[in-house]
Amino acid sequence: MATTAVINGERLWSALMAMAEIGRTPAGGVRRLALSDEDRRARDLLVEWLREAGCAVRVDDLGNIYGRRDGDDAGATAVVCGSHLDTVPTGGRFDGVLGVLAALEAVRAMRDADLRTRRPVEVVCWTNEEGVRFAPAMLASGVVCGRFTVDEAHAARDQDGRTFGEELRR
Repeated sequence: MATTAVINGERLWSALMAMAEIGRTPAGGVRRLALSDEDRRARDLLVEWLREAGCAVRVDDLGNIYGRRDGDDAGATAVVCGSHLDTVPTGGRFDGVLGVLAALEAVRAMRDADLRTRRPVEVVCWTNEEGVRFAPAMLASGVVCGRFTVDEAHAARDQDGRTFGEELRR
């Protein structure tokens, strides 16, 4: 059994470039507003990659995605890493997504090295971190941290009057 995991830079770059195609703008940036069709495609791709990496995937009632790699101590608190896939209207290719995909690559590297950990490791992808479509920013992670309620999050409206909850169920 290996004791060191090695990040595969080519694999990480490939994943970043694949995500950068979802919502790509003519100027080379990315537009992937929370719970838009583009965001949904990116989130579906992430779930696929998490499963391929051997993670158990769950999605909470706010759309936050958790990919869990078990550790040897099932009762231990998980190490959680990640970020978000939604962007601002003229976002860059790496904002948010790099945090999610770097965490995924760490899990992939541990799997490749057959590296065991005592604690579970969870890759998290927060919904609506940017807060561009549904104010405020960090809405779904704010619920997890106790700042907002699920009902408050689900009631948040975009400029077209659609609620976060409606778009989440769409």
